[in-house]
Amino acid sequence: MLTTAFFSTAKSFTSIFGADFVAFDLQMKCSLLAGSGIFSAIFIHLQQLVKLNKIILICKRRLRVAVATCNRADYSKLAPIMFGLKSHPEEFELEVVVLGSHLIDDYGNTFRMIEQDDFDIGSKLHTIVRGEDEAAMVESVGLALVKLPDVLQRLRPDILIVHGDRFDALALATAAALMNIRILHLEGGEVRSGTIDDSIRHAISKLAHYHACCTRRAEQYLIAMCEDHSRILLTGCPSYDKLLSTHHKEDYKDIIKAWIGDSVQAQDYIVALQHPVTTDIQHSIKIYGLMLDALLSFNKKTLILFPNIDAGSKEMVRVMRKKGIEQHPNFRAVKHIPFEQFIQLVCHAGCMIGNSSCGVREAGAFGTPVINLGTRQTGRETGENVLHVRDADTHNKIYHALELQFGKRYPCSNIYGDGNAVPRILKFLRAIDLDDPLQKTFCFPTVRDSISQDIDHILETQSALSVDLGGTNLRVAIISMKGKIVEKYTQPNPKTFEARMQLIVKMCLDAMRDAITFNCRILGVGVSTGGRVNPQEGVVLHSTKLIQEWSSIDLRTPISGALHLPVWVDNDGNCAALAERKFGHGKGVENFVTIITGTGIGGGIIHNSELIHGSTFCAAELGHIMVSLDGPECSCGSRGCLEAYASGMALQREAKRLHDEDLLKVEGMDMKLSEPITAAHLINAARLGNSKADAILNRAYTALGVGVVNILHTMNPSLVILSGVLASYYQDPVQKIINERALFSAQSIKVVTSDLEEPALLGAASMVLDYTTRRQY
Repeated sequence: MLTTAFFSTAKSFTSIFGADFVAFDLQMKCSLLAGSGIFSAIFIHLQQLVKLNKIILICKRRLRVAVATCNRADYSKLAPIMFGLKSHPEEFELEVVVLGSHLIDDYGNTFRMIEQDDFDIGSKLHTIVRGEDEAAMVESVGLALVKLPDVLQRLRPDILIVHGDRFDALALATAAALMNIRILHLEGGEVRSGTIDDSIRHAISKLAHYHACCTRRAEQYLIAMCEDHSRILLTGCPSYDKLLSTHHKEDYKDIIKAWIGDSVQAQDYIVALQHPVTTDIQHSIKIYGLMLDALLSFNKKTLILFPNIDAGSKEMVRVMRKKGIEQHPNFRAVKHIPFEQFIQLVCHAGCMIGNSSCGVREAGAFGTPVINLGTRQTGRETGENVLHVRDADTHNKIYHALELQFGKRYPCSNIYGDGNAVPRILKFLRAIDLDDPLQKTFCFPTVRDSISQDIDHILETQSALSVDLGGTNLRVAIISMKGKIVEKYTQPNPKTFEARMQLIVKMCLDAMRDAITFNCRILGVGVSTGGRVNPQEGVVLHSTKLIQEWSSIDLRTPISGALHLPVWVDNDGNCAALAERKFGHGKGVENFVTIITGTGIGGGIIHNSELIHGSTFCAAELGHIMVSLDGPECSCGSRGCLEAYASGMALQREAKRLHDEDLLKVEGMDMKLSEPITAAHLINAARLGNSKADAILNRAYTALGVGVVNILHTMNPSLVILSGVLASYYQDPVQKIINERALFSAQSIKVVTSDLEEPALLGAASMVLDYTTRRQY
C-alpha cells in the first residue's frame, strides 16, 4: 500500500513538468528513498527532475542528539535538557548514553533514576575500572575509549552533549571529536582551583564545537581560550530550571523527615558533601577528617553523602567509618538522593559544608550558607553565601566557620542562572547548520577576576611588608590591604652595601615576627628606592648620589631568599604613582601623573591604568625635564632641569646664597643662628615680603609649571597629583600656569595635592597587594 501511494505521488509530479519549480516535502529520510526496488527508481527519477530545475526536494528530518551522562551530578544538569528534547519529538531524536559510576552498585546504581524519569537508555557502557586511585582513572578513560567508537558508530548522532569536567566526559569528547561528531559542552569556561578537573574541563572545551556556559565570566574565559564567540551561548545552568521551580514546594518537611529524622526542623541541620582532590589526595583526606571532627563537635543533625568515585574516595570512606559516622546518632550517611529531594534538603539546611559544586552553585539560589573546604572550588564564582576555608591544621578553624555560618540566610543569587537555560539551549540546537564547517576562529579578550569571601580574610589581615630606602633613613612598614600602616620601623641608612642589606633583612624579619602579634598575614615585600630600577629583575641599575654603593644591585634575590617571600622593587617616584592609583586621588583614574616635589623632583606616570617604565626604565624622570638651555646646573650633570629650579635642594641652595649675602632675613622672620638654612626659610622670607626670595620662588613655580605643561602636551593625563613637602606651595601657581600656557584642550586638567602620608611606603606595598591578591590563598 505504501508503494502504491508513493508511486501515485511520483506520477503526480510527472504531470506538471511545465512548471518551473514544484515543492516536494519528503516526510521520511532520504536514505530510505534509495532503499530497493520501486523506491530506488522513483528516487533516481526525482533526482533527474532536480537537475532539470523542475523540482526542489526539501528533506525535513529531526536532529539526532545524543546525551551522555556519567554520574549523579552531571545528570542533574543534563536531565532538564533531556526533558526539553523529549518534549519536541517532531524536531529532536534523543539518544541516551549512560556510563561511568551510574552503573556501579557502591555508588547507588543511579542509572535507575534515569529509567524512573521515563528515558530509554539506548546504550549502557561499563567503563569504570575499580580501585579509586590515579591509575584506575587512567584505565577507565582507556576502557571508555575502547567501547565508545562502536556506540557512536551505531548511533551516528548529529551532536553529542557532554557536561563538565569528569574523566569519563573527557573520553566521550575525545572519541566524538576524532569521529567528526559535533560536541556541545555544558559548563565550559569555569575555573575551580587548578586541580585536574580544571585541566579536563578546558581540554573538553578545546575539543567541543559549541558551548553552553553558565556565567558571563565563563563566557569571557572561553573567548580568552580562543573559542569562537558565535558558537558560545550564555544560557545559565540547566539545573536552575528545575531547582527554581522546586524552591517553594511545600513537601520539604516530609523530605527532611524521610532523610534526616522526625524531630528535625528546617534550618536546624547540616548537609555535608566532600569529594577528593585528585591532585592532592592526602591533603583532601586530612581536610575531610577535620571536617568530620568539627561536625562531631558542633553537635547538629547532619546528612552526609558519600564522596564521588575519584581517586582518594576509598580512603575518605575509611576515615568516615573509622570515626563511626554511619552509626553516630547525629549523622545520616547515604550514597545517593534524587536531585529534586536533595535540592530541597540543601534549600532548607542551616548550612552546607564540603567542596561539592552544589555548594557554590545551586545553594546560592536559595541563600543557604555554605562553607567551602580546601581548594577544589576556590576559583568558582560564588554569591556572598560562600565562606572559604582553604586550609586548616586543626578542626578549630572549620568549627569557627560553622559558628559564623550556621543558621544564617543570605540574599538569593542568580549568578548561575535564571531558570530559562533549556529553552535557550533548544533554540541554539535548532540554529545549528550541519553544513557549517567545524573550524574555529580565535580571539583574546581580557578577563577580570572576582573576589570571594574567605575565612582567612576574617581571621587575618592580608598585608605587605614595605621598604623605603631613603638617603638618610631606612624604613620598613607593615601595611594592610586598605592602606593602613599597622606598624612602622625606622633606622639610619648604613653607608655600605653589606651593612645596608643586613639591616633590611633584619628589620623585615622583626616586622614579620611582629605581624603575627598584629594578626597580619604577610603576602610579600615591596621595595621603594631612589634611582633607576629594572622592576622585572628587581635590580637597582643606577642610584642617586644620596645612596652610596647602590648601583647594579640585585635586591630581589637576597631578600626573597632570606624571607621566603616574593619581592617587588621599583623607583620611589613610580611607587608614589602606584600609591595614588590604589589609595589616593588616582583611584579609578586611567591616566594621571604624580610629581614628587621634595629634596629632588621625581614622579610616575599611569597610562591606561598601568605604570609606564619605558624601554630602559627611565620613564617619568620628571625632575630632569629641561625647561631652559642655560639654566642652573643639575645633579644629573645637565643644566636647566626642573630639579635645578624647583626641588628642595635647589631652593635650599638659593636660600643659602641669599643668607651668605645677608639678603634672606626680613623683619618679623624668626631665625636662629645655629639652625641650618633650608627651603622653608626661603618660603617664609617670601611670605614676609622679601622680594629676592619671592623672585626665586616665582622662577621655581614657573619652571615647574612649564614642565607640567610639557607633560600635559606629551601624555595628556586627566589629572596631575603633586606629592612631597613642597606640594602645597606649588599647587596654585602650577594650576595658574596651566591655565595661561597650556593648549585650550589641556587647560581643564586639575592639579591636586596628595593626601597620602607615606606614598613611597604605600606604593611599595601596592606592588605586593595588587599582584598577590589576584590569586587565591
